[in-house]
Amino acid sequence: MHSRVHAGEYVLLRLPSDTLKLVQIVPNTLVSIGKYGSFPCNLLIGRPYYLTFEITDKQSESDASRLRVVPASELNAEILAEDAPSSENPAEKADDSFDIVADDGSVLLKNNRLTIDDASRQALSMEEIEQLKKAGTGSGRDIIEKILKSHTHLSEKTSFALAKYTLRKHKKYLRRFTVLPMNVSMLTEYMIAEKEASRVMELREESLGLVGSWANVHYHPDAEPALTEEGTQLGGGRWLVVDDTGGLVVASMAEKMGLLYHPDNEDEDSENDDAEATTSTEQAAQAEEKADVEMQDASKEETTNGELQEGEEVRGNGRKRPQNRHNTNLSSTNTLTVIHANAQPNVSLLKYFSYDTNNPTATHPLHTHLKTLTWLQLIDPSADPTYDEPENVPQAELDTWKSGKRGAYYRKRRRWTRCKQIVDETREGGFDGIVIASSMSPATILKNTVHLLRGSAHIVIYSPTVEPLTEIMDLYSKDRKAAFLDHIANDTTPPEEDFPLDPRLILAPTLQTTKIRPWQVLPGRTHPLMTWRGGAEGYLFTARRVLPVDGKVEARGKYNKKRKIG
Repeated sequence: MHSRVHAGEYVLLRLPSDTLKLVQIVPNTLVSIGKYGSFPCNLLIGRPYYLTFEITDKQSESDASRLRVVPASELNAEILAEDAPSSENPAEKADDSFDIVADDGSVLLKNNRLTIDDASRQALSMEEIEQLKKAGTGSGRDIIEKILKSHTHLSEKTSFALAKYTLRKHKKYLRRFTVLPMNVSMLTEYMIAEKEASRVMELREESLGLVGSWANVHYHPDAEPALTEEGTQLGGGRWLVVDDTGGLVVASMAEKMGLLYHPDNEDEDSENDDAEATTSTEQAAQAEEKADVEMQDASKEETTNGELQEGEEVRGNGRKRPQNRHNTNLSSTNTLTVIHANAQPNVSLLKYFSYDTNNPTATHPLHTHLKTLTWLQLIDPSADPTYDEPENVPQAELDTWKSGKRGAYYRKRRRWTRCKQIVDETREGGFDGIVIASSMSPATILKNTVHLLRGSAHIVIYSPTVEPLTEIMDLYSKDRKAAFLDHIANDTTPPEEDFPLDPRLILAPTLQTTKIRPWQVLPGRTHPLMTWRGGAEGYLFTARRVLPVDGKVEARGKYNKKRKIG
């Protein structure tokens, strides 16, 4: 994970109002953050993350605003609420009916029984505050200071009321922001709080963390997967994914496997640590270049106007070559196989991590480790025209074709090779687990995917509501499994309407939920927030894949008869 801001990346700005703003770092442009102002984007390039900046005033009308790094001492002084200012003569200001007063007249504990919150107690009018904002002095600090000084009864406020009042003014007038990196945690918070939560099935950060934990998603160190006696791949860090969250689940799993971030965006300090990962991606890019030799020959006769079109890159000889969207040099370990129901998978959220399925980058780890196929290709590949092999044209005939026709032929062959390789590998099975976050019925998904998992593989299903998962719990319950085994013992076929799924294939099904509530931290008022956004609770179904033994199993323990004494 990079620690500095790079050009072309997406970052999140946390504003004083606790809202998040998504910004793409485009050089030589201005970044506008609404009422807080604007600043040149170049001022963020190369800066570390998690710094808090303050927008300073313009020196002239033609000059742009500058940024000032707020030191930690200043931040902590403003975050920690200070005690309410004491009056010069506590004995005169304090009263037994208003405060708890000591013998010497000092205030021990305040209450707000007689506090009157009225707009007339603020001497500054809105017109005067607007004039101060237009003057733009002190990046909002002077405005807050004058508002506090103009309050006629500020000393009557309790420490909690004063801290809450000051915090509210800081959120409204202070022109500051904090630069945060675009990772899965921040993207989840941004989608839930600022965007439509239904786009990601209201999948919160804590639920997303449990998904990766129960699925045991990790990086597999072996370069080659283990093979069974039949030659089928077994394990190797391969997971099946059914993702209807726009790619959020895929991004979370790729982050845990070390495949999410582009190696070009890493800092110089981490280049040595990631040398092996960078070497593997470079080898994949070189292999892709070799696979496109024929494609290069086919495009020799093409004429260009000297401008790069979308999806093209410059070769070593100066000529342009379209990006290879259908890479056939795929990895056999540490892969994510996404099963989707559309013509193209919906993983649009991966664009925030420098990966676009429509225009992939050859050096990105996901280019060789992310595989996609449709449900039709998984269940009945012969019914999909993409799985049918195109006509193999002899080289002599290809030489007579025009360059455009030859290029289309090679692209079609690569698309078929990639599709056949992914479909055949997926149908062989041996995956380490499956993660499901879909609006489809979980029973129909498991019916067509459980047999693709190896023994002791992890099964994790997320659902915003509990009803679809209770159905799965019933289908794999102990009572239904016992009834299923009775049919097997009596040599009768279990009826499909009563047993749509084989309950012997899953062990220890569990249903759980979790939800983290934010807390209010103010003097004397530290507690969970009483009001918060609603939405779905979010539930998880977890289980283990087991391989049922063939035949009848009988288990008996040893019984030693004890001799009776007396």
